[in-house]
Amino acid sequence: MNTKMKRKIWPVRWKALELIRGRVGGQVNSGLTHECGVFGAIGCGEWPTNLEISQIICWGLVALQHRGQESAGIVTSEGKCSKSFNVVKGMGMISNIFNDEAIRRLKGSIGIGHTRYSTSAASEEVNCQPFVVHTAHGALAVAHNGELVNCDSLRRQVLQHGVGLSTHSDSELITQALCLNPPEGELNGEPDWPARIKHLMHLAPLSYSLVIMLKNKIYAVRDPYGNRPLCLGKILPYNEPLSGECDDSREAEGWVVSSESCGFLSIGAQYVREVYPGEIIEMTRHGIRTIDIVSRPENKLQAFCIFEYVYFARSDSIFEGQMVYAVRLQCGRQLAIEHPVEADIVNDSIVRGNTIGPIIKLLKNAGATEVHIRVASPPLLYPCYMGINIPTREELIANKLNAKELAKHVGSDSLAYLSIEGLIKAVRSDIKTKNSHRVGHCTACLSGIYPGGIPNKHSDLDW
Repeated sequence: MNTKMKRKIWPVRWKALELIRGRVGGQVNSGLTHECGVFGAIGCGEWPTNLEISQIICWGLVALQHRGQESAGIVTSEGKCSKSFNVVKGMGMISNIFNDEAIRRLKGSIGIGHTRYSTSAASEEVNCQPFVVHTAHGALAVAHNGELVNCDSLRRQVLQHGVGLSTHSDSELITQALCLNPPEGELNGEPDWPARIKHLMHLAPLSYSLVIMLKNKIYAVRDPYGNRPLCLGKILPYNEPLSGECDDSREAEGWVVSSESCGFLSIGAQYVREVYPGEIIEMTRHGIRTIDIVSRPENKLQAFCIFEYVYFARSDSIFEGQMVYAVRLQCGRQLAIEHPVEADIVNDSIVRGNTIGPIIKLLKNAGATEVHIRVASPPLLYPCYMGINIPTREELIANKLNAKELAKHVGSDSLAYLSIEGLIKAVRSDIKTKNSHRVGHCTACLSGIYPGGIPNKHSDLDW
């Protein structure tokens, strides 16, 4: 900075965490964490496939590493005749878990993977996903992004059926619940997995994106509110160039499903579309098909987590037909309209809250006459029950200090947030999806308005 220039400094923060959490007078806690990224891949045509499925999943998880850095796992299958799944799970980063030896162990033409942050269960190896359950009809593996709102209610129902649970993870609960027969029963004693999945979705409409693997197929499932992201990609032959538009006529060498589209290019996959809210997609070596779409309660809109745009997603991912980076840019434009200030320096992010004070001091010592903070999201005021670790209002610093008090606390001349209306306007400015009139976004952590009301942990929920 040119110290001769006496101008206002405007640190714009894209990831609105610095002034969100922690003690006002002490050490600030770490920022928000999101529970998990999921990924699945399957080869098309004759098996064993020529695709290196375990390597594809590993690369896919690397692209989703920002969604979870505590633990990760990959489960693969060699087909219908295989006796068991191949499993590698562990604590830490992808690069530390999946070395060459681990990848060699993960043989198969189909597989799913998971990278995890913990919200509903402790950060321990026993909670590493995907969860695998061995049933009378074979093994079942499940990877889950989100958090069940009515977890306690569903847990009681599962325990009443005599099923034991080895962890407090709602992801294990989902896995065990799928192993129970649906209420209408099944013919010839064979499991009707789509019926079981639909039954689970009626019991628990929020919040999850799931990849469920049997020996020879994957089910990709998104909750009826579409609260958590999930998208499809097509793996094309090496000699075919990737293009921006998906061409249905091009033969697929394989299919992938992922929490975000950001990793598709690195594995030679083309983005196809998002999994629709409530949709159950079956993926086999013959291709993909929609099994069913489970509807939301009448007059309820989609409730896609708006913080995917603000903070969680990688900037090159696509949601609702638009790139996350473009939405964040639009948030900055809207913020400048709502709270204009002349600026020389723009700060891209403030994460934990323990650096902004010293930075402001340095800027003023360098000659800045004023330092103004602008936050590109509204203040977080309410807990999230759907997969983000904001369990209590007491953790949120915006409930302790208003904008003026917070500015004084960190030593800035002013502090202003983007409004909820401004954030929604920025997010919806360029949405390109079918049934766009039904598009909706969850702003519960900002507004206190929850998609299905405030959950009560001491009573059964009726969503």
